[in-house]
Amino acid sequence: MGPANKSQTSADTFLLMGIPGLEHLHVWIGIPFCSMYVVAVVGNMTILAVVRTERSLHEPMFLFLCMLSVTDLVLSTSTLPRMLCLFWLGAQDIAFDACLTQMFFIHSFTAMESGFFLSMAIDRYVAICHPLRHTTILTHTRIAKMGASVVLRGVVFFSPHPVLLRQLPYCRTRIIAHTYCEFMAVVKLACVDTGPTKRYSLSVASVIGSCDGLFIAVSYVLILRAVFHLPSREASLKALGTCGSHVCVILVFYSTAVFTFLTHPFFSFLTHRFGHHIAPPVHIFIANIYLLIPPMMNPIIYGVKTKRIRDGFLKFLTIKYVQLCSL
Repeated sequence: MGPANKSQTSADTFLLMGIPGLEHLHVWIGIPFCSMYVVAVVGNMTILAVVRTERSLHEPMFLFLCMLSVTDLVLSTSTLPRMLCLFWLGAQDIAFDACLTQMFFIHSFTAMESGFFLSMAIDRYVAICHPLRHTTILTHTRIAKMGASVVLRGVVFFSPHPVLLRQLPYCRTRIIAHTYCEFMAVVKLACVDTGPTKRYSLSVASVIGSCDGLFIAVSYVLILRAVFHLPSREASLKALGTCGSHVCVILVFYSTAVFTFLTHPFFSFLTHRFGHHIAPPVHIFIANIYLLIPPMMNPIIYGVKTKRIRDGFLKFLTIKYVQLCSL
């Protein structure tokens, strides 16, 4: 690369536009977004506190749930505070390095969330299909290794994102038509062919999402087969009941993920083929919901549908109340 181009390779700052066409509503849009973020933080922190306090919850299912809660906290915190600064304070500037860091956290922790859903599906499969060997198969050491492998996968596959984008020259505009540093919104600002970079990002996201989804589906096919062979209807319902929360959070995550994926401008050939055009503000709004809804709903679903979480929460509140009264 020649000297002339080297001067273009590093943009000091970018400008986040927010939701194009809805700038006059940014203040009002920020209110429900902030509310969802508060619910996500309080809910996931509560899950972590309850599981940490109640030793009877130190089981594979709840340990994986804690990993999911940490992932949700990081994922929502990497986007929402900066987004609210944009909506309420008009802070559009974001440093190039900060933009790349935010992008890395969003993509890597989304992949981790998908991986933890798969880990929880494996836990439900072992618990229902091999109940007598559940604790011997999923030991704390093995759970830690599974969690570490999920984290390592997210880091390894999405670390190239900021590296690749740092090498690109940006000479068109510094304005990102989005509320956060979304990969495709940034890469299209480059003034060179970015086809290989886009294909890498989409192929990695597609492979990880489809493989996790496939293995989760296979695990539940095996679970249903085992449940239908149980001797009584009551036993079958009890076994399925332990999977209810997991199925709900998976549906929330993958339904929003698929909808966001298909409404992305990169896949406009799909929407045009079926006679529909997704306006950019709609896609950006859906992309924000995708990052907000799962972290908010996961602790709510597990708190409502899992009796042991509810009981642990009440015990946690009782302990804290007694401690306050004794001061």
